Amino acid sequence: MGSKRSGFLLMPGTTLCAVLLLASSALGGGNITLQGTGATFPAPFYQRWFSEYHKLHPEVQINYQALGSGAGVKQFTDGLVDFGASDAAMTDDEIKQVKDGVVMLPMTAGSVVLGYNLPGFTGDLRLSREAYIGIFLGKITAWNDPKIAAANPGVTLPATKITVVERSDGSGTTYVFTNHLSAISDEWKAGPGVGKSVNWPVGVSGKGNAGVTALIKQTPGAVGYVEYGYAKETKVPMAVLQNKSGNYVKVDLASEQAALAGVAMPADMRAWAPDPGGADAYPIVTYTWLLCYKKYAKPEVAETLKAIIRYGLTDAQNFSAALGYIPLPAAVVAAVTKAVEQITP
Repeated sequence: MGSKRSGFLLMPGTTLCAVLLLASSALGGGNITLQGTGATFPAPFYQRWFSEYHKLHPEVQINYQALGSGAGVKQFTDGLVDFGASDAAMTDDEIKQVKDGVVMLPMTAGSVVLGYNLPGFTGDLRLSREAYIGIFLGKITAWNDPKIAAANPGVTLPATKITVVERSDGSGTTYVFTNHLSAISDEWKAGPGVGKSVNWPVGVSGKGNAGVTALIKQTPGAVGYVEYGYAKETKVPMAVLQNKSGNYVKVDLASEQAALAGVAMPADMRAWAPDPGGADAYPIVTYTWLLCYKKYAKPEVAETLKAIIRYGLTDAQNFSAALGYIPLPAAVVAAVTKAVEQITP
């Protein structure tokens, strides 16, 4: 398996200087280009990781297209890329369709937050589980609904209409969010259910985490689910959510790590925490996976990818927290480091 395409992709956050560096490196001998496609959820972390690796190894170019987990799994399965990325771990049936085998590697973790746009409101907006389930089911339609007001005593909430914003594309973020909703609501589980794409009862759609974030920012009364790093970077207000213990918890590194603390990583690297316990746990967290082949036709592709992944498991973890991600626990780093050896020429 080798790179199928050449050229340079100017991804969000990539400077012209970085592109020129990539271009200059590709003109020499001994260069290698890897192509990846997939989740938007980890894209800011991946772009930083790949950029920093390129600075150390100018002969290596890594093009990553953040087109969503659905596209990532599809292009990876079809053999169009050197690696894919997904927030929804591939199923057994999906893995069977990949002729060169699959190695799934959790490379970072993060949270899904409910970003909102409520002009004139200041302070922390608290949403109970009943409230945000009701909002996404289309049963709670105004911000001054009693079920929202009950969790925000002493606060005057406007009668502004709620506009729900969701993903239009096949999305691992959608999978993570709907997996959580299904874990806490039988009605949701029996209705829209879990998936990278679902039939939403209400709302408008945006493409990618960036598209959803943009719609929230430009729509008064909007609320939508996005990856924490996008909300943090764009300064979208984030709701304080009620967790399994009944506590209202802000998303931060401590509450995210508390959520992951009770999640064991199995041998197949598919670990989920749809509704983590713990008094201090933020309720919507997930690992996100890099999708690699077990066998690559070109030894240089296999060895380069393994070196990139090892950097991602070590030095690149230091970038996680500042970008809104959760550094991998030491036990997970050890397990993934071992799993990387499954990748062979």
